[in-house]
Amino acid sequence: MARDTQSIVKMSRREGYALHPKAHKALAKRTTMPGQAANSRGMRNKPSQYSLQLREKQKVKRLYGLLEKQFSNLMAEASRKQGQSGENLLQLLERRMDNAVYRSGLAVSRRAARQLVTHGHFHLNGRRVDIPSIRMKEGDVLVLRDGSKKNEYFKHIDDVSPASPDTVPTWMKINRKKFEITITGIPARDDAEPEINEQLIVEYYSR
Repeated sequence: MARDTQSIVKMSRREGYALHPKAHKALAKRTTMPGQAANSRGMRNKPSQYSLQLREKQKVKRLYGLLEKQFSNLMAEASRKQGQSGENLLQLLERRMDNAVYRSGLAVSRRAARQLVTHGHFHLNGRRVDIPSIRMKEGDVLVLRDGSKKNEYFKHIDDVSPASPDTVPTWMKINRKKFEITITGIPARDDAEPEINEQLIVEYYSR
């Protein structure tokens, strides 16, 4: 399965945004972009509108762990749906299975959630699944396989990813003891990252 293997810290520095929890410290220490280009005069100039659009697209694509083709296809689908294309895009991204696992608190990052899904640790509606891009819908139940409950990661889940009811989105219900996620609705714009400017992404693809 194709995936982006670049350093998440370097990508975070490039976008000026923590794409992973461990990137916060790195950004606090080094605010410049990686590589020699960061010190060139051109990089210090005021960015163009196109540059802003491109960087926002790259930021969100990397935040959710998608490749370019996957992201552009999702944007095309969002544009065909009724409503605002930008909000449609974020809704489609939020409904990905790996994101649902991350949002539930059963993974410390989207990358970790993607790995848990691809390793087949979960059952969706009673069937084992290993495709992170599966789109969750209302009524879906995602539960940890019995065999996976013996995994050291899940035995110490409260240490790795402490339970925090305040951070669980309104569109899902979590049973921490049973490692069960029930989808109860559809993500709203407020459920996505607040620092995203989805309109810039729409403008990028509308060129």
